Amino acid sequence: MGTLPGRRPGILIGAHYDTLVEPRGFVGANNGAAGTAVVVEAARALGRLRRRPGAREIRFVLFDGEEPPAGLPEESTDFYSEGLRGSRAYVARHPGRTAAMVLLDYVGNRGLQLPREASSTPGLWARMRTAARRVGAARFFPNETGTAIVDDHTPFLRAGVPAVDLIDWSYPGHELSDRLHKLSRRSLDAVGETVVDLVLTNFRE
Repeated sequence: MGTLPGRRPGILIGAHYDTLVEPRGFVGANNGAAGTAVVVEAARALGRLRRRPGAREIRFVLFDGEEPPAGLPEESTDFYSEGLRGSRAYVARHPGRTAAMVLLDYVGNRGLQLPREASSTPGLWARMRTAARRVGAARFFPNETGTAIVDDHTPFLRAGVPAVDLIDWSYPGHELSDRLHKLSRRSLDAVGETVVDLVLTNFRE
């Protein structure tokens, strides 16, 4: 966790850094590493800026335990209870601290398309698309609704916190083919610039 101090409740930018437990030691380029990289770079970019007195707190959180533990099937019958261990623990330990949450999951692949994940908060999603238009990244955020996905934003939603899950669910993120050559610098840059603009224009006061 990293924090830019400010008024609470604040905004949280998060990702998970774990990948499927098998084969041991494998780290997915998009499923894990890409979202983590954008969170770190967003923290670096926002940390350089002078913020107004009274601006909201910004937290950068990398969750572990998003995937089910070893020995459980990938397609768990109760993914919420068996996975999401880091995000569930965070929400339980920090009640009332978060006004909005942005989750970065599959955000770095070539041909990136990020429709609204169906459970994501529509109002926050609309502000995300507005930010994307301002930075010239609108083509990555189509005005469509995709599949509902249980992910690290779900514990926040259940706690009443507006949240958005940025995930290109068409990407095969649970395969050994999830390697660096599948990623795009343009995709990563578009998502990072959009998230930074969202924070600067919606959560500075």
